[in-house]
Amino acid sequence: MSKRDYYEVLGVNKNASEAEIKKAYRRLAMKYHPDRNTGDKATDAEQKFKEAKVAYEILSDAQKRAAYDQFGHAGVDPSMGGGPGFGGGSANFSDIFGDVFGDIFGGARGGAGGGPRVQRGADLRYNLKLTLEEAVAGTTVKIRVPTFVQCDSCGGSGAKKGSSPKTCDTCGGHGQVRMQQGFFSVQQTCPRCHGKGSIISDPCGSCHGQGRVQQHKTLSVKVPAGVDTGDRIRLSGEGEAGENGGPSGDLYVQVTVKPHNIFSREDNTLFCEVPISFVTAALGGELEVPTLDGKVLLKIPAGTQTGKMFRMRGKGVKPVRGGPVGDLLCRVLVETPVHLTDEQKELLRKLETSMKKGGSRHSPQSSSWLDGVKKFFEGMKF
Repeated sequence: MSKRDYYEVLGVNKNASEAEIKKAYRRLAMKYHPDRNTGDKATDAEQKFKEAKVAYEILSDAQKRAAYDQFGHAGVDPSMGGGPGFGGGSANFSDIFGDVFGDIFGGARGGAGGGPRVQRGADLRYNLKLTLEEAVAGTTVKIRVPTFVQCDSCGGSGAKKGSSPKTCDTCGGHGQVRMQQGFFSVQQTCPRCHGKGSIISDPCGSCHGQGRVQQHKTLSVKVPAGVDTGDRIRLSGEGEAGENGGPSGDLYVQVTVKPHNIFSREDNTLFCEVPISFVTAALGGELEVPTLDGKVLLKIPAGTQTGKMFRMRGKGVKPVRGGPVGDLLCRVLVETPVHLTDEQKELLRKLETSMKKGGSRHSPQSSSWLDGVKKFFEGMKF
């Protein structure tokens, strides 16, 4: 059976550039790779994948391509008297196989010329506890964070001053090695450099070859007004230093607002409970209540019942992301007198007797409730 023209297999012209040949092969390799074709299509896809592989192997090698252009298949096929080396995996094919399928096998590649693999530092988290006043008004706090920073002695390389890391000769600086298992190529971490891509023969005495040292650093954190529990403040580049001179991670300051003795908070609204005397609830009056801006007068109308809610507009929290200031809701609690003297008890009894003469006029809620209870019992059958 005659072989197809290699240019036809890849779908390129005979004057195609190396980049065009590589691009065409990548497209076919992705389309016909066995992992992407199963069932009835598997056999045909595998054959086309192998055919594309052979075509690329020949046309990506300048010497083999020249022989093929001059003599056709006879110039490159050993069985037909062609040049040596046909059928063996070339370095170029290995490279493109890694380019196309590196993500499938989970490998990360080093730089084009080898060398140590650069890795971004880890992100850090710091739990910051604030008072309600600090969270509402905003503040600036100093925090001390344990972290890894770049070693000054070696500049982050991990090698002793005057020396430098050497490219790992096992993986060529990629940090991973590829093992051929039949038709498939499996990629795994390099056993010699453990994925770093380089070997440090003369490590730095300060960081012991790590390129980083652990320190505590003090940072100034500007907390915007209106933050609440669960909010995060991101400090770019203040996390751990990267490996082999890589960029630092970020520091995330996690905000927690401590409980307050007077106020509770829900989003941008503040709540507080205000106890008032029996007399103030009955006769009305004024009393001072606290806000985060200072004291204000709250007017209590006569006949106020316990649980009544009063709204003080604009005395809440200004949203951290903008918008109108919230309100303060004051819930009054009528306090029952305790530790009464005999005289006070007698006065209350006289008051109760006087109020009963007015019937339901002085206590409409109680009267209404008693009427409902009476109807309830009348409708029940015991």
